[in-house]
Amino acid sequence: MADLPKTPLLDTVDTPQDLRKLAPAQLRQLADELRAETISAVGSTGGHLGSGLGVVELTVAIHYVFNTPDDRLIWDVGHQCYPHKILTGRRDRIRTIRQGGGLSGFTKRSESEYDPFGAAHSSTSISAALGFAIANKLNEAPGKAIAVIGDGAMSAGMAYEAMNNAEAAGNRLVVILNDNDMSIAPPVGGLSAYLARLISSSEYLGLRELAKRFTRKLSRRLTVAAGKAEEFARGMATGGTLFEELGFYYVGPIDGHNLEHLIPVLENVRDSEQGPILIHVVTKKGKGYAPAEAAADKYHGVQKFDVITGAQAKAPPGPPAYTKVFADALLAEAERDASVCAITAAMPSGTGLDKFQATFPDRTFDVGIAEQHAVTFAAGLAAQGMRPFCAIYSTFLQRAYDQVVHDVAIQNLPVRFAIDRAGLVGADGATHAGSFDVTYLASLPNFVVMAAADEVELVHMTHTAALHDSGPIALRYPRGNGVGLELPEVPERLEIGKGRVVREGKKVAILSLGTRLAEALKAADTLEAKGLSTTVADLRFAKPLDEDLIRRLLTTHEVAVTIEEGAIGGLGAHVLTLASDTGLIDGGLKLRTMRLPDVFQDQDKPEKQYDEAGLNAAHIVDTVLKALRYNEAELADGVRA
Repeated sequence: MADLPKTPLLDTVDTPQDLRKLAPAQLRQLADELRAETISAVGSTGGHLGSGLGVVELTVAIHYVFNTPDDRLIWDVGHQCYPHKILTGRRDRIRTIRQGGGLSGFTKRSESEYDPFGAAHSSTSISAALGFAIANKLNEAPGKAIAVIGDGAMSAGMAYEAMNNAEAAGNRLVVILNDNDMSIAPPVGGLSAYLARLISSSEYLGLRELAKRFTRKLSRRLTVAAGKAEEFARGMATGGTLFEELGFYYVGPIDGHNLEHLIPVLENVRDSEQGPILIHVVTKKGKGYAPAEAAADKYHGVQKFDVITGAQAKAPPGPPAYTKVFADALLAEAERDASVCAITAAMPSGTGLDKFQATFPDRTFDVGIAEQHAVTFAAGLAAQGMRPFCAIYSTFLQRAYDQVVHDVAIQNLPVRFAIDRAGLVGADGATHAGSFDVTYLASLPNFVVMAAADEVELVHMTHTAALHDSGPIALRYPRGNGVGLELPEVPERLEIGKGRVVREGKKVAILSLGTRLAEALKAADTLEAKGLSTTVADLRFAKPLDEDLIRRLLTTHEVAVTIEEGAIGGLGAHVLTLASDTGLIDGGLKLRTMRLPDVFQDQDKPEKQYDEAGLNAAHIVDTVLKALRYNEAELADGVRA
């Protein structure tokens, strides 16, 4: 007789409270259903897949054993949180993830009580969990804090800073090291699972505490020797000596896909008086989905895909992406100049440096998730005569701002910053938007800050940066494709601090920085049709400003508008300061600034985000007409320049 189909379990689980009603023997089936649901959802939306598949069993086990949300579960980065969202009351919205008005692709405090701490940048979980644990301790409140951190995130110094201060949290803090790539664990199997259960058990920990009390009665020398002996023995068996040195009780490694191993260890840790505790769990990124397991990046981030074949939807053909344009331009610079080298912080493919690495492996440095080190390392290279390009997303460069100021700008070292993902970035939302780099870089002495209006300008700016040896220089460019211009065979070295006029007019001046230039030109067409002669300038440089060009435009036009893909404090603020300092505003100039709104914008398609931000052609036209106090009716009645 054929086996009867099993009754679906995931349909009965809306929250972890429902999950805890299941028998342990049912958890395997639930995990399989959760994995299938995750694959189906991401197949229809795109997003982060491999990391979530790798923690399906771990997610089930944590919510089954710990009393979430009273016990605070904090996912580092948040790429892996999709199964967590499905189990915490958000399954009905999981197919809206990363879309406008939908779920965030990361944990988000405003979204659920099961997301106690928002995350999208790496290596913050242990610090945050320690904060929750200590707060509970000070308030004599129950509840543990559980941080789940990937092995890649352990390359960031912040993780170790937190661990070095974690001892005061005692048993209220649990750190789960999700080892899915670096292979820092010895072979995982029955013996290691047995050892993990043994050393996390109340019997072992009770004996250990008894031994500690006994050794306290011995001489200090014998006490230290006994402690070292036990630490060495457990370190030899399990590989946890490093974490023991940082004050953690180490348990593991254990198979993160074996619920029969995970559940008893987590229960032991939950009930233990020992702490803080680090559990070393070994998982496989993309687990349970063959196309993801076979992929080099384990399907880290994917487009919509066919669940059966794994084939991802291809973007329609179009111009090359800005990232590729930069990568090719940098490769050409390196072929001309042996001192050109490239640095990335765990994003070789995201920044295009994988191509550079394939050609110049000795001049490419992937430092891991360590932006602070990347910047100061680049400063050291520059001080020794190399020409380093530090390629980092705008949002991630924020993590290294002190190094940018102290180690680069103050010493006036010629580090080249290639700032990818400048401006709004779409599905990744506020945590990944490159909104602030012009503001935080153009305020620094010695810096040159450029923004490419199109792919041709990006080629010229890469070449200009390579040849700029008198101080730090940054070039910013957006996510997505260029506008389709033919790339130059020979790049041009731009004159520092000089913009260009791309359209000449008389009444209105639009001063653009970055890729809003296309919208500025569309706005100029509309204004011309209304009888308002319009100049459009691509300033190219936020610092130093082209003061001669700006003065000419402000003194010869009735209204001037600046526009940029950045927050307040950027180009507009610098132009206003120039106008104020030189008395241009006293002459009655109508000067307006257009920039990103003073909010953190949620995820959506980039074109919708820019429309919401008020930075498209129609908004430029409206800004000009309001400054001139014109309206459509007056223009229709024949009001002309």
